Amino acid sequence: MKKVVKFGGSSLASAEQFKKVGDIIRSDAERQYVVPSAPGKRHSADTKVTDLLYACYAKAESGKDFKAELKEIKERYEEIIKGLKLDLSLNEQFKTIEKDFKEKAGDNYAASRGEFLNGIIMASYLGYEFIDAAEVIFFDEAGEFDSEKTNRVLSERLSKTERAVIPGFYGAYADGRVKTFSRGGSDITGSIVSRAAKADVYENWTDVSGFLVADPRIIDTPPVIDTITYRELRELSYMGATVLHEDAIFPVRREGIPINIRNTNMPEDRGTWIVESTCQKSKYVITGIAGKKGFCSVNIEKDMMNSEIGFGRKVLQAFEDNGISFEHVPSGIDTMTVFVHQDDFIDKEQKVVSAIHRLADPDTIDIESDLALVAVVGRGMKSTRGTAGRIFSALAHANINVRMIDQGSSELNIIIGVSNDDFDNTIRAIYNIFVEVQL
Repeated sequence: MKKVVKFGGSSLASAEQFKKVGDIIRSDAERQYVVPSAPGKRHSADTKVTDLLYACYAKAESGKDFKAELKEIKERYEEIIKGLKLDLSLNEQFKTIEKDFKEKAGDNYAASRGEFLNGIIMASYLGYEFIDAAEVIFFDEAGEFDSEKTNRVLSERLSKTERAVIPGFYGAYADGRVKTFSRGGSDITGSIVSRAAKADVYENWTDVSGFLVADPRIIDTPPVIDTITYRELRELSYMGATVLHEDAIFPVRREGIPINIRNTNMPEDRGTWIVESTCQKSKYVITGIAGKKGFCSVNIEKDMMNSEIGFGRKVLQAFEDNGISFEHVPSGIDTMTVFVHQDDFIDKEQKVVSAIHRLADPDTIDIESDLALVAVVGRGMKSTRGTAGRIFSALAHANINVRMIDQGSSELNIIIGVSNDDFDNTIRAIYNIFVEVQL
């Protein structure tokens, strides 16, 4: 059995955390490939190294002196090296970074140095080979991740390397320029390495013991989800659940590699298993609840709309022409509603309205703002009668007015639109009817 292990910034913020990580890796010989993030916060008032690098490079790019900022970053790493009692110096690496910052190598390069340096320390601490991600993870000229080239090159490299550390978060263009994934992209690197290594398991170690049924900022100590499918996770991640970067699923999904979310500070916890499919039933009818605020709805009405071929395309073209993507499009016989992010829409709303009138000739258009979308997700909903009825009964009992209902044909999720003010109470009401009653 072969495992890839990724550790987040909070797991590697200090020498003490590094030692915990080292113990975890050494406790299982199957943990062959390690993907580290940059050091995170050591305490609540601290700053992540990645943010320090962004601020340092901003000074360099504007022509200001940045030596004090770079010295602060270097001291963070020296503190870790000293705490681990390593015979290691990063002086040459920091000389190169200072030179590259002066030559304005770019903020992608700057941000990536956090993982790069932490990878060197991790490899030294474990006695593993260090593989620079810029040599094995590739992006095309448009900045899109080149999955097939990456898999080919990385697979060949790992086939010759029994144990290695590959820094997360970044890769490179064909000309060697560094390119990063979006924030949290070390999760994606771990998934890419898992695919290339043909791993049996991808362990993603962080500061929580798995994926929670609901947001702990709204629900007090919600339970951990034991097992969740890739599809369920995609739905919850898209709606704001943030334990794992939503794009991290794709490389392992195509190979059927399970992901295990684990807690560095509580390694004995089983965590959450993310799998392609499972015969295991959810502990509750639902798997999880997640949501986002800040939407608005554009309601278009036109008599006999259902018999007009191309009406929906014309309406959506008005949004496309103005560079606005839509979230959901529930419709009736004579109505069609388009949900969009309010921040993206607000400055272009009249252009969109004019375009809809010009393209689709509706009877009326009505816009409603300050809405939230809540997703109730669960593979168990399909085989359980009355799930939707229980949801709406709970919301009615909590005096919450439902503005929109949208259920996919897979019956995997139900999306509910409510006002921003009702967002927290909506999640509490749904949680209470499906989870709290069973605790």
